[in-house]
Amino acid sequence: MTLTAPAPTRASGRPGTPPRRPVRPLRVLLHAFLGLVALGWLLPLALAVYASLRPYDETARLGYLSLPEHLTLDYYGRAWSQAELPRYYLNTLIIVVPALVVTLFMASFTAFAIARLRVPGRRTLLIVFTAGNLLPPQVLITPLYTVYAMVPLPAWLSDSQSLYDSYLGLILVHVAFQFGFCVFVMANFMRTIPEEINEAALVDGASVWKRYWRLTLPLCRPVLAALSTLQFTWMYNDFLWALVLMSSGDKLPVTSALNNLRGQFFTDYNLLAAGSVLVALPTLIVFQLLHKQFVAGLTLGATKG
Repeated sequence: MTLTAPAPTRASGRPGTPPRRPVRPLRVLLHAFLGLVALGWLLPLALAVYASLRPYDETARLGYLSLPEHLTLDYYGRAWSQAELPRYYLNTLIIVVPALVVTLFMASFTAFAIARLRVPGRRTLLIVFTAGNLLPPQVLITPLYTVYAMVPLPAWLSDSQSLYDSYLGLILVHVAFQFGFCVFVMANFMRTIPEEINEAALVDGASVWKRYWRLTLPLCRPVLAALSTLQFTWMYNDFLWALVLMSSGDKLPVTSALNNLRGQFFTDYNLLAAGSVLVALPTLIVFQLLHKQFVAGLTLGATKG
């Protein structure tokens, strides 16, 4: 007596394709909510671009939400020259690039000490750095203004011979306010790096600097890219401290250059929209170049082990 095995049944669907997950109402609601949030963030930028391409007399006659009769790029040329954007872009680079480099270097070394060295009170130190981010910057306007006016600087470093109205003053403010957040993020990321790597380097006689510079820092490239994108955006978009701690108009960053497009009795908001698009363009370019590293850096430090 022979037994025959039943023929195997073929699964429905194309071979090699994973089965489709069932559509859940909660997932649909989540995607709809995220879509509305994304639309809310993109709508102001889209309206600014739309207004910058239309003549002012047309929008004054038909309204900003009407269909266009004529589109032009003239406002971008006028905004570029009237607001003197090239000079203010240079001012922004003089402020943002040193502040970004110093912040990431100091924060990475401090995070390495907290995450990898047996520093007494390192948890308390990390809490102090994190708590500093909870302090509203507006509380420090008057004390910082007073201190900056009293701290002397040599003439070759500041025209005003003080921290007030100097590039160095703005650089120090950005470093101080962004340092704690960077330490918190990088310390948590460094804890995800296997401890055996650091112990093997220690057995081989590597110094603290070599373990930081040659071993740990190259492994932190994703989080460094993510923080570089965030910090560049935050420092670039700063408007408060430049107005408080600077008085010379030729030293202001590019975000303050938009005031040059406002008249005393009349403001062409289409021209102002074109200037706003030009000012926002560098941050969009930086994010587009580093968006993959940005997302990877935010997710790699989410879990430990």
